[in-house]
Amino acid sequence: MRYFARLFVIVWTILRFGLDDLALSGLRRRRFQLLRRTISLGRSWQQPRGVRLRLALEHLGPIFVKFGQVLSTRRDLVPEDIVLELSKLQDDVPPFPAAESRALVEKAFGKSVEQLFGSFDAEPVASASIAQVHFATLKDGREVAVKVLRPGMLDTIDDDMALLRTLAGWIERLSADGRRLKPREVVAEFDTYLHDELDLVREAANAAQLRRNMAGLDLIMVPEMHWDMCSTEVIVMERMKGVPISQLDRLKAAGIDIPKLARDGVTIFFTQVFRDGFFHADMHPGNIQVSLDPATFGRYVALDFGIIGTLTEVDKEYLAQNFIAFFQRDYKRVAELHIASGWVPADTRVDELEGAVRAVCEPHFDRPLKDISLGQVLMRLFQTSRRFNVEIQPQLVLLQKTLLNVEGLGRQLDPELDLWATAKPFLERWMNEQVGWRALINQVKKEAPRYAQLFPELPRLLHDALKRQATAPDSRALEALLREQRRTNRLLQALLYGAVGFTLGLLVTQLVLRWHFF
Repeated sequence: MRYFARLFVIVWTILRFGLDDLALSGLRRRRFQLLRRTISLGRSWQQPRGVRLRLALEHLGPIFVKFGQVLSTRRDLVPEDIVLELSKLQDDVPPFPAAESRALVEKAFGKSVEQLFGSFDAEPVASASIAQVHFATLKDGREVAVKVLRPGMLDTIDDDMALLRTLAGWIERLSADGRRLKPREVVAEFDTYLHDELDLVREAANAAQLRRNMAGLDLIMVPEMHWDMCSTEVIVMERMKGVPISQLDRLKAAGIDIPKLARDGVTIFFTQVFRDGFFHADMHPGNIQVSLDPATFGRYVALDFGIIGTLTEVDKEYLAQNFIAFFQRDYKRVAELHIASGWVPADTRVDELEGAVRAVCEPHFDRPLKDISLGQVLMRLFQTSRRFNVEIQPQLVLLQKTLLNVEGLGRQLDPELDLWATAKPFLERWMNEQVGWRALINQVKKEAPRYAQLFPELPRLLHDALKRQATAPDSRALEALLREQRRTNRLLQALLYGAVGFTLGLLVTQLVLRWHFF
């Protein structure tokens, strides 16, 4: 019954805020316009369409708010009036009562707020779809931020995910394209990420890992967690001071180099993805600030680590090779990679797929970011992929979402930024580390502990064998000793030749791969 009640709420909200009229207004065919006029009889709205859409998403809850957050970064795809309203969803969702927030903090730690903090701001400084944040000071005077989970989130998310799973099942049964998109697997991934966000201890752990990974980059700062004050529903972290990245006028007035800031954002993203395989996957402007402190001037400040993406070594290598092939306009290599990975059927003709990819991508190169829409490129690739039965990889959905966020952020900071030219040197350097001399040295270091255990044992084993055979009473023992010695010698020779052959083969492979890609 709760499931059907939620469905009723969604339909009622759509009608209440006139979202059906908003959707049909973009369809020009006569039958759609007739339908629009029919269902709009007796209804009128005083508020602009952007306000109605924002209010509807807020009313429907966290999943729909997150959808609005993604749309707010796509000024190339969404009208300006709607973008301005949806941008308020990033950190300006209506807060829940301060008394309720205070009670949750006290329940989490078993002490009163006065016992825990020197001061505690009752009014939240930021309120998002999953939680809200209060500033406070510890007893020793250190400034902190207290993040408190919204109450009742689990039931709402479970209801919405049940609807999405049902919808995904319908899509798979009714549409061949739907089956190729693997909607049920995508919904399962989304479900996992949303439930991870409900565990603030997991978020604190994500922040700690990201802080260690970014320690040597000097481009981004991540708050330190106070682990003795972290629980599932409340976490306490170092207070970070900065200007929201969306406030460009303040950043320019403070002397921030905006084009450099845009390039640094691309570097941070590709470093997290291809070096670490561990990336901040919720990079909308509400979660990114810029430090104006003289000691850290111009650095990014990352906030909200509830959604973190991870990639395996196989994923990273495959993606890097695809990116480099795109940058070099080697569309044949892109086609070969798709077939080798199993993304398209093995009997797909390479030349046909190569031509299709070239037709989509070639018009977009050698142009500034303001003239390139990665979203439109992806949509055209999607349309092309239908012809070749390309399967969407659910494990990469989060990366695709984050890449769109990064593009939107870069477009906002510097419309002249060439995303491709900025990312290409980084990816080439990363690939060189994977297939060059440094990769060989790293691989030898990785395997060295195993060899260090095996080789020292060989002389002892040989000595023990000789010693046992030396005490043999007859010629048969001597013959057995000689056989054992010859066997041991062959083993040593095989190990030596194998090690040399393995090293030479690896060197040749690295040189061939390096020549092929670069």
